[in-house]
Parts: sequence; C-alpha cells; structure tokens
Amino acid sequence: MPIRVQNDLPAKEILEKENIFVIDENRAVHQDIRPIQIGILNLMPIKEDTELQLLRLLSNTPLQVDITFLTLSSHQPKNTSRSHLNNFYTTVKDYVMDGGKLDGIIITGAPLERMDYDKVDFWDELTSILDYCRDHVTSCFFVCWGALAALNHYYGIPKYPLEKKLSGVYKHYVNNRKVPLMRSFDDVFYAPHSRFSEVRKDDIEKVGDLEVLAESPEAGLYVIMKKDGSEIYVMGHPEYDRMTLDQEYHRDLDKGINPDLPKNYYENDDPEVRPYLTWRANSNNLYTNWLNYYVYQMTPFDITKVKNNK
Repeated sequence: MPIRVQNDLPAKEILEKENIFVIDENRAVHQDIRPIQIGILNLMPIKEDTELQLLRLLSNTPLQVDITFLTLSSHQPKNTSRSHLNNFYTTVKDYVMDGGKLDGIIITGAPLERMDYDKVDFWDELTSILDYCRDHVTSCFFVCWGALAALNHYYGIPKYPLEKKLSGVYKHYVNNRKVPLMRSFDDVFYAPHSRFSEVRKDDIEKVGDLEVLAESPEAGLYVIMKKDGSEIYVMGHPEYDRMTLDQEYHRDLDKGINPDLPKNYYENDDPEVRPYLTWRANSNNLYTNWLNYYVYQMTPFDITKVKNNK
C-alpha cells in the first residue's frame, strides 16, 4: 500500500521516479480504508532532505500511511523557505485545534546537542508537544536529538558531551530479538550516527520502563524502547541517505572546522570514493516494525479513540 502526501510536495516526484508507491490527496479520497495517521515534526535544518529520507522508509509496508508534516509555532527555520513551510507544513497547535488526530509521530533530530535544553528557543513548546503526545498518540518515534530531548523531559536522563563529533557508520548488536521492534534484524547490523552528545546505559537502566534493544561497542546506545512500545528512541540516523554523511563532512570542511573523516564510511578512508550504502535494509525494517507492531496493531480503528484524551 502507498504513502499519501500532498499533491505538489517536491519529494513526491523523486519518490515516483524511484518506483515508490505514492498517492496524492485526490486519489486517497477514493480509498475505502482507515489509513494510519503519522505526523512528522521535522526539526532538521534542510527539511526537504529529511522529508524525502523519511518518506522512503515509511513507504515499505502494506499499510496506507497518511503523512502530515508538522512544525513549531515559536521557531522560524532559517534553511527552509517560508513558501515551502506554508504549502506543506502545519504547526502542531493548529493541527490539534483543527481536530487532527495522530496514530504515531516522528520527532526528528536537530543540530542542538551542544546546547543546554533550557537554552533552546523552542524548548517550552517542544515539551508541551511531548506532553500532548504521551497522552494522545499511540506510539512516538524519536530520532537523535529528538530522542535525547524526550528522554530528558520524560525521565530526567541527562545528555553527556562527547570529546568530538561521533560521525560514521557503526556495527551494532541486537540485545533482545524477541521484542517485535527488532524482528528480522541480523545479529550484526550497521547504522549511521552523527552527533556531539550521548546518553549512557547506566541512566537508562535506572528507569524500569525502558529497555536497551540495540547498541554498538563504538557508538554506544542505538535503540531504546519503553516496554509498552509507546516510545521508541533511536540515537542514530537510520533515515540518512548514502551521501548525507559525505555532505555533512564537506560542509564542515567548507566552514573551516577541519572535521575527522566519518568512520567506516568511505572505502579506504578516501572521501573522493562513493561510499557504500550498508544500512538501508535494517532501517526499512526498523520503521516497518514500528508502524506495524506499535502503531497499526495497537491503535483503534476509530481514530477519535486514540488514547481518548487521557
């Protein structure tokens, strides 16, 4: 089944060229099924890139998924045009006020790991959104800084600065493959990371509701889940495309930052060589398992009854 997006979303044409099944709003109204309503609170600077990356991953299930791109009321993005935001995004506040209901939400990363949470200009709004999601959304999927922020707000778990940026593609191991989220994962799999901070396993294990499902000897924690499946925390960037780390590396070079090469990414550590894509299959698997086992299987057919305003 397809993902549904707005008729003229720029990513739609790219996805169709990749043979990904996408339907627009006009065709969707003739589908006599209950689609899964997924919101994406996109906090990344280059929003169009993240839209495309996430839509690719959400397209690989037999479910029809209706996507709503969400933004903040209290923050004006600097790297995305106002016209794009006006055409394809709605604020969370307006979406809720208009009666919108979500089965699941994805809250992305943001380049804010080195900033204290209370110094983030939209922190108050974000924590209000997190409170709303806990009471009104069946399952939430938090990525990188979004995961750090939610763990801090919900459980008081601190983030710790790294000596230098963690950037690269790292080997990971599954801790508990009986959990449906990790179903069909290989014993060893790869995933990209790009961040300046981390959370630590000792802090997670103090919270009885949380479980570490996958981790890396080099990169640390990767997948953390609330045991009832209502909160998924992913510390890396499974949505990244083949060239995303390359773009970040060359961007930092152009800024004079003199970054380290992303680890385990370029063959023979040669940044002029096109890197291998080694994480797409397990990234698809992660999002598919989330949509199936923790959104579709758990949410009621009547969307007005999703957590029913607890």
